[in-house]
Amino acid sequence: MTSELERELAQHLHKLSVEIGPRPGGSPANHAAIAYIARAMREAGLAVEEQRFDCPDWAELGTHLELDGREWLAGANAYSPPCDVTAPLVPAATIAELARADLAGRIGVLYGDLTREPLSAKSWFLKSERDDQIINLLESKRPAALITVLGRDGLLPRLIEDAEFVIPSATVPPEVGLALLSRAGSAGRLRIQTRSEAGWSANVVGRRAGAGKIVLCAHFDTKIDTPGGLDNAGGVAILLALASRLRSERALELVAFANEEYLPIGDDEYLRRMGEEGLREVTACINFDGAGGALSANSITAIAAPEALERRVRELAAAYHGVVWAEPWPESNHSTFSFRGIPAIPFTSVGRTDIAHLRNDTVEMVSVSRLAEVVALTQEVVAAL
Repeated sequence: MTSELERELAQHLHKLSVEIGPRPGGSPANHAAIAYIARAMREAGLAVEEQRFDCPDWAELGTHLELDGREWLAGANAYSPPCDVTAPLVPAATIAELARADLAGRIGVLYGDLTREPLSAKSWFLKSERDDQIINLLESKRPAALITVLGRDGLLPRLIEDAEFVIPSATVPPEVGLALLSRAGSAGRLRIQTRSEAGWSANVVGRRAGAGKIVLCAHFDTKIDTPGGLDNAGGVAILLALASRLRSERALELVAFANEEYLPIGDDEYLRRMGEEGLREVTACINFDGAGGALSANSITAIAAPEALERRVRELAAAYHGVVWAEPWPESNHSTFSFRGIPAIPFTSVGRTDIAHLRNDTVEMVSVSRLAEVVALTQEVVAAL
């Protein structure tokens, strides 16, 4: 029998991932999500602030790759500028091959070690030296365009996602990559049509007064073409369900973060407005990102937490047989707090989680009963804090 909590979670989940759908920063769908979340928080009795900041509003209008008189599947990489380029194809699989390649005015075909993971954005603070080396080589060699080849079958994630990277680029699946490599040196034509203009997004912050401050958060944005059921409509559904259920003597701040997926990140605007003095009031952060997977188990961990707090959270989680303890992980909004020494308790899923950022991250991949499990455990954790 479906509970009232599960019905509410399902409503939030459906609204965000089905009715609104993909909601990258700056897009009309992103703005619709902001309005929905703000309204839900106000209805729960929270004082709401929308923290607006500038970000690009980019959209792919069409991508066409032609070779030997045939069109092949390709998708523009996020924030790619438009182009219409006909030029020889020059492949490279390693940094050493890239360093030796003559790419000037040509179409570089990157595969193998060069595309084993997405290229970090130029301004991303966790960017590796390897990413820096690849970016510097590409920009110095001045190719007319780039094609990045996925290393595995599946729906099409994009391998370059950076508004500051101005070389036009597209991603292709493995079978198209094989065709391009077999015709290295031949001329291909890549046409990318995009729209890019100044836009905005906003964090949505709901507050309830009290002593001290506990922050609960989840990001609501997605990659450019995923409905983001598991990543992260489920997390926002948890946050909104808690908005009307949490009772605490502590001050509560519920934050729906914008732009976790692309720069500029919403965390920076949140920190700018909070300031160092405001940050010192935060006693703990609880983050929901990717929790509630239908083919997964929920997980919880503690980062930068005192030993007594971690022990208590472990004790509470042990009573939930569908929840496992995980190793600390940094790739989400809780790092904004844990990197500054504030205890962070993030929830996610373990098991089948490789749908994140893909088009098949649909509402069917989320279990409302597992979302409800996180809501119940979080209420106990907040009470313990």
